Amino acid sequence: MSYVPVFIKFDDKKVLIIGGGTIAYRKLKYLLEFTNNITIISNECISEVRELIQNKCLSYIQRNYNFSDAKGFDIVLAAVDNIKLQESIYVETRDYKCLYSCVDIQEYCDFIFPAHIKKGDLTIAISTSGSSPAMSKQLKLWLENIIPNSVENFLKQMREYRNTMPKGKDRMKFLDKKAKEYISNFKEEK
Repeated sequence: MSYVPVFIKFDDKKVLIIGGGTIAYRKLKYLLEFTNNITIISNECISEVRELIQNKCLSYIQRNYNFSDAKGFDIVLAAVDNIKLQESIYVETRDYKCLYSCVDIQEYCDFIFPAHIKKGDLTIAISTSGSSPAMSKQLKLWLENIIPNSVENFLKQMREYRNTMPKGKDRMKFLDKKAKEYISNFKEEK
């Protein structure tokens, strides 16, 4: 199975998470780095999920999933320990043309959650397409140790240059030179 690495603009996307356990918590924490337009449907939630619902003012529907709950959502995640429910939600989401992911049936997943690093505007996604999540995790840890935290400020400067300098070859050369200089100093900063 091959996945295309893309970054989706989440500003106007409605996300539904079905489930309130540990896996739902991990997915929720991941998604909250990018959006808080999230609804959770679950009869019960672990305390960490309840805390995020309250602190982030998320929509929470305290009950089991009902047929057609996915309607109107752009992204649906089934983080439940029920294969039949995961399958039925998958079938339902085909009618709604939304992206779907579940925890147990990879062939039903329109997308997967890669390991990722986020430092300000820098987001790096790492995936082995499900072959070895352990390898993705280790690469993430390795890259986190290489990339300095100052990258956030550097990217703010680069954005300012892009917004103020006239478009063209000179700007492209200048920005390329700045990026090369910054990367060559990674070892010195650590």
